[in-house]
Amino acid sequence: MIKSMTGFGRCEIEDGGRKIAVEIKSVNHRYSEIAIKMPKKLNFFEAGIRSVMKEYLSRGKVDVFITYEDTGEAAGYVKYNRETAREYIEYIKQISEEFGLPNEMNAAVVARMPEVMSFEEKEVDEEGLWKLLESCLRGCLEKFVETRIAEGEKLKADLLGKLDGIDKMVEKIEARGPEILKEYRDKIMNKVKELLGDTNVSEQVLATELIVFADKICVDEEMVRLKAHVSNMRDTLNAGKDVGRKLDFVAQEMNREANTTLSKANDIDISNIAIELKTEIEKIREQIQNIE
Repeated sequence: MIKSMTGFGRCEIEDGGRKIAVEIKSVNHRYSEIAIKMPKKLNFFEAGIRSVMKEYLSRGKVDVFITYEDTGEAAGYVKYNRETAREYIEYIKQISEEFGLPNEMNAAVVARMPEVMSFEEKEVDEEGLWKLLESCLRGCLEKFVETRIAEGEKLKADLLGKLDGIDKMVEKIEARGPEILKEYRDKIMNKVKELLGDTNVSEQVLATELIVFADKICVDEEMVRLKAHVSNMRDTLNAGKDVGRKLDFVAQEMNREANTTLSKANDIDISNIAIELKTEIEKIREQIQNIE
């Protein structure tokens, strides 16, 4: 199946007072670029997060937002450093006596002194936390991929429609070729009659002139290659899965054939069709930039 590089997903899981939310959004990018924003407490899971994400995507500029709350048991405890407090009290008393300053010390003042009171975090259950985070991440990625697939199917339908249109343009160019030669032959005959008053022209001379002219304007090879590229792109779209780079290459080759056709065109009708071809192929290339 075809996947777009544009997608969005969100998942939230709460277990035992711990709540994790993951949100992922992406846009098209030539390569894979993943930016993760999460609490420092989860930083040591970054390698695992990236490893899981590689299972679900191969290209795109992806932004990941992770939030974590622990509303269950206390995440830590307050530690009272008795010896540090005692030293503060003794030194403050000594300063007061030595310089004759009033001693306005009380428990609140001492408690605010550095290192007297400290908050100690509980040891993190890494295995349990990772299990919760991974579950939420995969749930988010599944929703994220669903939106990419839905958008990708729309792109596929649009591209297949454009390819059908290109096939019709090719048919018009192929049908126009013999008409151009007939018109050129009539033009030669009329010119000879106008200049010489005689329509008796050597068939050999006429045939030689027509061959030279046909060789200059012939785009049969370009049309054959263009039809092959269209068929290749159609097959690739139907095959699906990580085909963006291949489709981009095929579109470049299609554009090359359209350019050659336009440069060879010695007929206003073919020129107009070739311009339409280039326009449609350019639209295809733009759409392909969004395919993973």
